[in-house]
Amino acid sequence: MLCLSFSYNSALAANVSGDLLKQPAIEVPISLGNTANELKFEPNNLEFVTGKRYNLRLTNPSQLKHYFTAKDFADGIWTQKVEAGKVEIKGAIHEVELKPGATAEWVFVPLKPGKYSLRCSVPGHTEAGMTGEITVTN
Repeated sequence: MLCLSFSYNSALAANVSGDLLKQPAIEVPISLGNTANELKFEPNNLEFVTGKRYNLRLTNPSQLKHYFTAKDFADGIWTQKVEAGKVEIKGAIHEVELKPGATAEWVFVPLKPGKYSLRCSVPGHTEAGMTGEITVTN
């Protein structure tokens, strides 16, 4: 059984201009692990600017599953969609799991500046160094 819970904050969405959604998203490729099964994000320091539209292109080339977990960051953005395969998810997303060989796209607009922690929440992966930092500036 799969249970998904999403919330939609219309106040946040109202801050996103319709013109912005017509602009192409800035693509940011991120690898969760690598073919040597190293436990790391590549790159592990991400920088975004509030009010710009981004497309995180998440890939997992390793033989292990990984999570892109950054709840505080996710709380400070407006997610347009997460797309994986033939599935598109809209609403608040706090974590994305990528199984071995998987890819996903996360299209969003940062709304709140700050520094946020990034980690893989698979047991042992954070402790092994699969962490990073996300910085959002005005």
